[in-house]
Amino acid sequence: MIDKFCEYLTGKIRKQTPNMDDEQAEIIMYGIQLIVGEIPKIFLMFILGFLLGLWWQTLLAFFLLLPYKATSGGFHLKTHLGCFICSNIIYCGNAMVSTIFTFPSDIIRYIVISLVYVFGIVMVSLYAPADTENLPILTKKERKTKKILSYIFLTINMLGAILIPNTIIQNLIIFGTLVQTMCITRVAYAITKNKYGYELYKNEQKQMA
Repeated sequence: MIDKFCEYLTGKIRKQTPNMDDEQAEIIMYGIQLIVGEIPKIFLMFILGFLLGLWWQTLLAFFLLLPYKATSGGFHLKTHLGCFICSNIIYCGNAMVSTIFTFPSDIIRYIVISLVYVFGIVMVSLYAPADTENLPILTKKERKTKKILSYIFLTINMLGAILIPNTIIQNLIIFGTLVQTMCITRVAYAITKNKYGYELYKNEQKQMA
């Protein structure tokens, strides 16, 4: 039903833009699918967090990582159900683990934060912004801006994990940042059978040259 609604919206947009080709229409439809499909999934995720007694932790797990996720990118699953399950594992799972887990000491927490930060810096330098085949980020300006913002939001997250006194919020940031960083890696893309859109574009340009 979601796909049919997205096809309808894409058709309406295409009628208003006669010069739009099939490839552009496909990109627009994919973007609409992400927007329309995400809204009910996010709503249901928050309901699940509420039912688990983790409503504010789930809410924070989502919004604290949103800037870093929006700029660094990551893979997309092929089905709405798979995306829903994955989102719940990431956000509700983070909320649950962050609530019950405590680092043995501040020193160990600082070491973990340092490792997550270094890992994030390396992965962002290699892969961010991690786009997809259906929604590639092709302009150098946009890619440079998102990469810089990824570094900034990653740094803000890690500083927050150090400075915020609440243990649960510290954990939400640390574990959430780690998982989001893993979502942009080549291993994650291979497991989920995704491809980097910009990488495919560069390969096509080389073949055409």
